[in-house]
Formats: sequence, C-alpha cells, structure tokens
Amino acid sequence: MEKKIAQKRRFQGTVVSTAMAKTVVVRVDRVTYHPKYHKQYAVSKRYKAHCEDSEIRVGQIVTIEACRPISKDKKWRVVKK
Repeated sequence: MEKKIAQKRRFQGTVVSTAMAKTVVVRVDRVTYHPKYHKQYAVSKRYKAHCEDSEIRVGQIVTIEACRPISKDKKWRVVKK
C-alpha cells in the first residue's frame, strides 16, 4: 500500500515590505461570502516569510509555503518569485 504525503499549505500574495533582513511581508487577499447578507467581500492577511534572496521588491507577486517555525512570527518561506 502506498503512503500518502500531505501537501504543504501554499498561498500567492503581494510583497508589501522588505525592510527586515531575510524577511518579507506578504499580503494574501481572498474573497469570502457573508452567510446572512449573501454578499462577497475581500479579506486580506499579512504573513512574514523567510527569504534568503534579496532581489525581491515591494509589489512583486510571490508564492509562500508553510515550513517549520523560523522565529516567533516567521512560519512561512518564499517558494517562487
């Protein structure tokens, strides 16, 4: 019998800050549906992601992936630029 390997969570978002060393802040936007008013609305969340590469700029779209905790707030890493 084959073993199933769980996929890591991945999000695509926009880089909003590169002020920290080896860390970028990525804003992930999603659309959700209100159960009572039956409307769609946008929700965004900011994630701190580890990035060894210093070529990432603000406004760039990147993919982040869940990883082991690197620091108190960093539990994501940049996969694709």
